[in-house]
Amino acid sequence: MGALWTHCVFLLAFCCGSGFGSSNKCDEVRKVFQLRQIGPSQLLPLSPRPGSDLQVCTSKNLTCCTKKMEEKYQVAARRDIQNLLQTSSSSLKFLISRNVAAFQETFEVLMRQAENHTFAVLQQSYHNLADEAMGAVREFFTDIGLFLLGSELNVDELVQRFFDALFPLVYNHLINPGLSDILPGYAECVRSVSRDVRPFGGTPSLLADQIARSGVSGKLLLQALHLGIEVINTTDHLQLSRECRRALLKMHYCPHCQGLTQSKPCMGYCLNVMRGCLASMAEIDAHWREFVRSLEGLSARMHGPQDLEQVLLGVHTLLHDAVRHAQKNGPHLSAQVHKLCGPPSRKPAQSVSIQHSSSSSSSSSSRESIPLKAAVRVSADSLAVKRRDFLNSLRLYRTYYGGLADQLCVSELASGDGLSCWNGTEIVKSYTLRVVGNGIKAQSANPEIKVKGADPVINQIIDKLKHINQLLQGKSIPKLGSLDQIETGSGDAEGRYSGDCDDEDGCSGSGGGEVKRKVSRVSK
Repeated sequence: MGALWTHCVFLLAFCCGSGFGSSNKCDEVRKVFQLRQIGPSQLLPLSPRPGSDLQVCTSKNLTCCTKKMEEKYQVAARRDIQNLLQTSSSSLKFLISRNVAAFQETFEVLMRQAENHTFAVLQQSYHNLADEAMGAVREFFTDIGLFLLGSELNVDELVQRFFDALFPLVYNHLINPGLSDILPGYAECVRSVSRDVRPFGGTPSLLADQIARSGVSGKLLLQALHLGIEVINTTDHLQLSRECRRALLKMHYCPHCQGLTQSKPCMGYCLNVMRGCLASMAEIDAHWREFVRSLEGLSARMHGPQDLEQVLLGVHTLLHDAVRHAQKNGPHLSAQVHKLCGPPSRKPAQSVSIQHSSSSSSSSSSRESIPLKAAVRVSADSLAVKRRDFLNSLRLYRTYYGGLADQLCVSELASGDGLSCWNGTEIVKSYTLRVVGNGIKAQSANPEIKVKGADPVINQIIDKLKHINQLLQGKSIPKLGSLDQIETGSGDAEGRYSGDCDDEDGCSGSGGGEVKRKVSRVSK
């Protein structure tokens, strides 16, 4: 009788001290277990029981948990953290994804505007050849668009191909005009000698250089943003270690085993667990901060010859200069073409009205009236404004990875100041153990979780960030830097873009080497 009385007193003391109501028993635990869809309710015992089979939620008291419940709780704890990570990064991920789409769309709109502008100028200044040049103009801007969005195209070649196609038209209509057009075979010969006679002077090289310089900046911006999304996706789906999963179970759901379904972990306890679980992620912090700074640096350098908008909307100016150069050197070019291709071979004369601008003198006034500078308007849609707005928003997230564990505890997980809280064993007024800092090194003194070392997947993403930061800073630009190269972290010394950045950009070691413009594929 005495033994039975002692047992009853013990059970009563347990129920009152552990959160079980005298009538509830495990009903509240069952309710939460079902509400959170942790597992089937059949797993719960009808009343508190000894927990000798439990591995993490061990207690001297009776418990509402079974081993099967403990396994379900561990899965739920991991799912909860994954959901929290994805929720906390969703606004950052959306910001970057939205701007990748916006920049790509702006590139495409800009390409159409530049194409239309260029063709309009040809129509106004050189009406006779404009219609025939339409195909070459369209192909030229299509190639530039493909180059910007990642195709493997050589900028020198695509620019030269455009001017090669233009030369027979300029020769036929402006340099050596006749009553009828030259025959296709002769036109092909004129096209083939274009690179030997260089009718347009240094303009093709200048335009290719401007497109390459501004293009590499635009491509690099897109590549960096794609990598930013990859970093977020990687950390959103971080593989948690066994020690972390057990610590999360202990922090989140072990109180439920004692009927404490409303309890929250103490702040210090939460910080130790989360800083331990996210220790590898905290190592990204310095490189992510540098990533944001490097994007700002790249954007600051995207002016003048590196401003894609200005370069593309100024193509017509260089084209006008190129044609005028050919006209001024008409007699010399005619002599060279005669020497290489023979005298002009024309189609049989037909009754055509003579409207070939009646020689260069009659149309020179209209050509001279064309503005030599592209009217670049800073509108709400301009690339510069989009970049500025995006970077202003991104700057708010520069400390995201350094403060993630603390943010989750403060805003979501831990108990507020002055409230009773769960310390991993029982409900207390405050957490008394040491609270460690962020990062791998600090975890050696963590009383709640053992951290063995850096996560290899996080190390890989850090390597990619290091590499893209070098590219963004102009320190190493391998063949205009494709994402494939970013992924392997490899550079290409042969493809370095020397002279890409001048002293005012804060770069050093710039040489006078020639620009390499072989473009590598950009994978999305």
